[in-house]
Amino acid sequence: MIGRLAFAFLLGGATLLHAQAIATASRVGDLQIGIGYTAAKPDYGQQSFQGVAAYADFDFRPALGIEAEFHQVNSPNGDQSYQRTYAIGGRYHRNYGPVAPYAKAMIGRGDFNYPQGLTNLGYNLFAGGLGADYMLGLHLRVRGEYEYQRWSGFPPSALTPQLVTFGVAYRFANRLR
Repeated sequence: MIGRLAFAFLLGGATLLHAQAIATASRVGDLQIGIGYTAAKPDYGQQSFQGVAAYADFDFRPALGIEAEFHQVNSPNGDQSYQRTYAIGGRYHRNYGPVAPYAKAMIGRGDFNYPQGLTNLGYNLFAGGLGADYMLGLHLRVRGEYEYQRWSGFPPSALTPQLVTFGVAYRFANRLR
C-alpha cells in the first residue's frame, strides 16, 4: 500500500515539476554569412582595384547588431599591389518589407602591398558604410553597399579607399518569430 502511494505521489509530483511553460519563440539573434564582389577606388595612384569580400552579420536586437568583414582588392595591371582589410563594428538596420537598409561603423586593420611587392605594411583603419539587403525568401539575401575607409598613419597623411560591394548571403533564420 505504501509503495502504491509513493508511486502515485511521484507521478502526481512529476506534472507539478513540468507545469512551467517553456518559451518556444525565443532566440538569441539572427545570423547571416555572405560573399561578394568588390570594386574599389584605392586612393593610391589613378587606378581601380577589384576583388572579393566576405562578411557575417549577427543581429542581437531587432535593429542592432555587429558585422565582421574581409576585403581583398587587387590592382588589375599585374603590379602585385593590393589592399586587404579586416574590420568589425556595429550596425543599425530597419526592415521595410523585403528591403533592409543599414548603416555601419567599424574599426580594423588594413594591409597594403606596394607595387612590385616592394613591401607590405599594415595600418589601423576606421570605416563607415551604407547599404541595403534585399530578402529573397527566408534564407537568401542580396546586398549592395558603399564603404568609406580611413587608414591612419599611411604616408603622407592617410589613405582613404572607397569600396562598392555586391554580395549574396545565407541567413540562418529561426522559423519561430
